[in-house]
Amino acid sequence: MTEKRIYKPLDELSNDEINEIMARNELDELRSLPFSVGMYHPNWKYAQDLCIKLSQHEDAALRANAVLGLAYVARTKAHLEKHLVKPVLLRELRENPEYRWRINDAIGDINLFLKWKIGDKAIKED
Repeated sequence: MTEKRIYKPLDELSNDEINEIMARNELDELRSLPFSVGMYHPNWKYAQDLCIKLSQHEDAALRANAVLGLAYVARTKAHLEKHLVKPVLLRELRENPEYRWRINDAIGDINLFLKWKIGDKAIKED
């Protein structure tokens, strides 16, 4: 059976709400957190660091969403720290085959918005 996708607008979350979600550690909430933070959080560094932290999670979907959250930061804030983000992107590109399509899209967006060239060879091979 295929998972039914339901569109839900992203919430603009306060730092307290973000901390509560992190403390509850509920997978469904964690999976959407990188999108909200990447899109709406006013501090790009906070958003970047949270997405990097979430990219360490054992759940492959959450890790892929964290990479996409980094793309949201690149799009909305036009800033990421390459020396921190690049290793995460390349690791997920190598180690997360189930969500490689999402990771490729996110890397493409990051490359576009920040004028980087991360993973070009690997993405072209797909």
